[in-house]
Amino acid sequence: MNQLRVDWPACRGRGLCHEVLPELVDLDEWGYPVVTGPVPTELVEEAREAVRVCPQLALRLTR
Repeated sequence: MNQLRVDWPACRGRGLCHEVLPELVDLDEWGYPVVTGPVPTELVEEAREAVRVCPQLALRLTR
């Protein structure tokens, strides 16, 4: 199953990943992403879009 991974040193907490994929990405009180679980098949395209829109390139999709 696919998983979203956050590169914490690179992340600046802009929240675009949450805007694109609120089903799997919550934000903590400082605006940093909290991935809530593995990426189900039906959300893989949205997960890829979240990776593409990250301005810091701090999000990746892994298997």
